[in-house]
Amino acid sequence: MRQRIVHHGARRRRERRRRAVWVGGELLVTVGVVLLLLVVHQLWWTNREARQGARREVEALEREWERGGGADPGSALQGSREPAGSQEDSGSGGGRDRRADVPYSTIPDLSRAYAVLRIPRLHLRVPVAEGVGKVSVLNKGYVGHYPGTGQPGGVGNFALAGHRNTHGEPFRYVNRLVRGDAVQVETRGAVYTYAVDRTLCQTSARDAGVIGPVPRSALYPSYGYAEPGHYLTLTTCTPEYTSRYRLVVWGKLVSARTR
Repeated sequence: MRQRIVHHGARRRRERRRRAVWVGGELLVTVGVVLLLLVVHQLWWTNREARQGARREVEALEREWERGGGADPGSALQGSREPAGSQEDSGSGGGRDRRADVPYSTIPDLSRAYAVLRIPRLHLRVPVAEGVGKVSVLNKGYVGHYPGTGQPGGVGNFALAGHRNTHGEPFRYVNRLVRGDAVQVETRGAVYTYAVDRTLCQTSARDAGVIGPVPRSALYPSYGYAEPGHYLTLTTCTPEYTSRYRLVVWGKLVSARTR
């Protein structure tokens, strides 16, 4: 009877291949789990943390304003001159609206929250901090004020930036704003109300003209303004989940009310 010959070398090679396939499969599963956790962290956890932090900051600002009372230090809605086209509130009760050429004039510390942005259509209420650094401002769920641009209520352009995705994504739905929508900026001493006026759906991230004192796109000159005024600019990334281009929404000041 012929005996079967077992080649131990071939058996060892097959065993090594099986182990390699098994280890490779485990590594792929591990990498997949890690990537899934990273996605969950970016899309859910950063939003949760940033929104909670932003809400706490808004509450802290409001408590501070209630304790301090009075107008913004160094500013004051002291003039009564009105931006062109504005009208005083003729309703009864409460403080009447007064238009002011004197904006919030205290220079904020970098990365410090000093105002609250409220957009009723988007059910949005977030802090405004000085600067547009990702770690120090935007990743906290705040909206950032471009240094060197105007302040709330003043002649010029009060220009803001915010994340569209992750880290609280406060500007996720700014593309839904339409002409006439109200955007309010609250400070210690005043509430400034702007009305959405124009939208630039896409422009280069380097299009600095959109945040100029008289905002006007350098790439699309038909988008923007030609005369000085009291402007608000909201900028965010587009398309979603990229940072290649910028979406821009502009508004004009329609009222300024003392708190």
